[in-house]
Order: sequence, then C-alpha cells, then structure tokens
Amino acid sequence: MACAQNDDKKMDWEDYDPPSTLVVPENETTRAKFPFIDVHNHQFNMPNQDLNQLVSEMDALNMAVMVNLSGRGRGSEEHLRGSLENVKKTAANRFIVFTNIDLNGIDDPDWTERTVKQIENDVAMGANGLKIYKSQGMSNNDSKGNRVKINDPRIDPVWAKCGELGIPVLIHAADPKSFWDPHDENNERWLELKLRPNRKRSDTDPAPWETIIAEQHDIFRKHPETKFINAHLGWYGNDLAKLAELMEKYPNMYSEIGAVIAELGRQPRMAKEFLTKYQDRVMFGKDAYNPEEYYTYFRVLETADEYFPYYKRYHAFWRMYGLDLSDEVLKKLYYKNALQVIPNIDTSLFPE
Repeated sequence: MACAQNDDKKMDWEDYDPPSTLVVPENETTRAKFPFIDVHNHQFNMPNQDLNQLVSEMDALNMAVMVNLSGRGRGSEEHLRGSLENVKKTAANRFIVFTNIDLNGIDDPDWTERTVKQIENDVAMGANGLKIYKSQGMSNNDSKGNRVKINDPRIDPVWAKCGELGIPVLIHAADPKSFWDPHDENNERWLELKLRPNRKRSDTDPAPWETIIAEQHDIFRKHPETKFINAHLGWYGNDLAKLAELMEKYPNMYSEIGAVIAELGRQPRMAKEFLTKYQDRVMFGKDAYNPEEYYTYFRVLETADEYFPYYKRYHAFWRMYGLDLSDEVLKKLYYKNALQVIPNIDTSLFPE
C-alpha cells in the first residue's frame, strides 16, 4: 500500500492568511452614502500640488471637503501661505487648512508670545485650526534634552488663544498602547512591530503611555473653552467604555476615527451603540490618503456585512463587521459634527 505523499508547504506562521470560505452577502462600498468631511488628512506638498486631480478623486469618493492638517508643512509660514493660495486659486471651498507650531526654541523667553502671535497671524491668513503632531510629548526636546510635555505650561496660552479665536485643536498624542507592551505572543500588534521595529516603545522611550495620555487629558481639563479633537479615538477604540468616560468628563473633547476603523469593525454592536450615544462628538477622519482604503471605512460604517478583512493585515489580524449606522448618525459622523467644530466650511456642499 502506497504511503500518503507529504505535501506540507513550509512557510513562516505569520504568512498564514487564508481567504475565508464563508459565503455571506457582500456589499463593496466605493462611495460614501452622504457627502463627507475628512477632518484628518495630510497633504504635505499642497503649495505645488495639482488640486484639480485631487478634487476629482475626492468627487469619486463623495468627499466634499478635505482638511489638510499640515498647512505649515515642515514649519514655514511660506508653506502655509502657498497652501492657502493654491486652494484659493483652484478649489476654494473644497479644502480647509490647519496650521502647526514649532517647539524648537521653547526655552526662549519670547517663545510663548511669538507662538501666540503666529496663531493669530495664521488664522488671519486663512487657517481654520491647529494640528499638534505626536512629536510633542514623544520626540520634541528642550535645550536641556528634556521631553516637551503636552501640558507644558508655556504652551497654555496657545491653547487659550485657539479657544479665543474659535478654532479647534486636533491633537495626536502617543500611539497604540500595544507599542509599549512586550513584543511577544500576547501582543496584538506583534506583526506590525516585527515589520516596523521603530514603532516599539517603552516606559523610558520616551515615557510611559499612561503618562503621555494623561498629559493630553490635562490640557482638555485646563482649557474648557477650547475645542479639542482627540485624534484616533484617543487610542481608546479598543476600550469604548473608557472613551465614554472621557466624553462625559471633558465636554470640550471631540474625536475622529482616523486609522482606527479596524477597532470599530471588530465590535459592531458596542461600536454602533457608542457612535449612536455620542453621535454629536465623533467625526470622520482617515489620516494617510489612499482612495481605495476609504472603501473599508464606508463598508464598516454603512453596511451590515460580516467577516471581511481590513486592508492592512499587520494592523489587524481579525476580520470586521459592518455597523449599519442610521442615516442620522452617518450624517453627523460624515459632516454635521465637523460643521459645528471647524469654522468656514462651505455648508452649501451638504444636503441640509
């Protein structure tokens, strides 16, 4: 009797990712049901960019307005001015531009006064918000090599000025907590950290995750007249009960779903309940611009599809499920909330 042939294929276990054999209805969604505002986007070359081409891509997605958070690019007023001029010349009502601050020289005696004046000038020029990068609290250091904390008191007048001018602060603090956890078999982001080891962190690189996040919450507390958009669901997309506590504690805190749709898609019932309860506080965001990746966001938010993959496996080993949000919740997430928080968006682009 012939022996059975051994056809086992040798492979690394992390390559194992078989397509599902589950047969269920599938609703690929390449265009949002309602016009939407992407409140979290980066166009670093906006002064020289062909915005007509970008608008054409936005139209295909039903993106009415894109918020470019990188108005100053790598830090210059000239970059901001060029961005605003290009927008005005080609697509004035399709883009909103935020400004940024430079923490270099924070030890200078006039840094606070100078930076507050910069915010005033940038808003007068046409900026409609302030974006804080994760480098604040993570990699920005003062002249003595000390980490610049998010709640450094020298920055308090900047937050206050944003409130006075009526512009929001969209702030990215830290990264997913898994980046601080041991890189072992119990870490959900194991593959991501293997492929991108520079994302690994520790309690001394640069500080404990909890410390950085607490610094962010402290400025929400100290500046109740300023509207803060806590980027990426504040890295609590995997703990919506905790995020709900923060929503209750800080009524001036809003959030957006950029880069965390996989967290919502793996808990469809709880995510739908959360987004329904806090339907006035969460906005649509994407972060890295790639048109095809928006399709997954639309599918999670709009459909009742089951067990479909995320577009980057190293972000999410799991499959996702549609939330099947109501039209009213979708409208608030897609555009109504942003219209309430971000000034000077053209309301004529939206149905109501």
